[in-house]
Amino acid sequence: MQCTLLKSKLHHARVTHSELDYEGSCAIDSNLLEAAGIREYEQIQIYNLANGERFTTYAIQAEAGSRIISVNGAAAHKASPGDSVIICAYGVLNQQEMAAFKPSMVYLDEHNNITRRSNSIPIQVA
Repeated sequence: MQCTLLKSKLHHARVTHSELDYEGSCAIDSNLLEAAGIREYEQIQIYNLANGERFTTYAIQAEAGSRIISVNGAAAHKASPGDSVIICAYGVLNQQEMAAFKPSMVYLDEHNNITRRSNSIPIQVA
């Protein structure tokens, strides 16, 4: 059996640009891509905390150190500069791979600076 698991996450990324006329995708500071383990052209899911939109696109590189998160093309209708988003990539793993797998989660501040990294989410309690 194979399962789709969270591979990488940029948590609370702040949208810096929304470019309707740019070729579709999401440009992400290449340092942030590397920190999260997201590859250029990899499919990503974006969850917009400001308006509840959830959409699929792919990652492209923005300039290293720029802190850019630019939602482009048709997806630009779903996110605006200043919106807080969660950017996730998923992987398909077999049972053996799942046993040792840990996701790469990168937490950002309002300026897209890395505040911490983790490979687990705390257990939610009532």
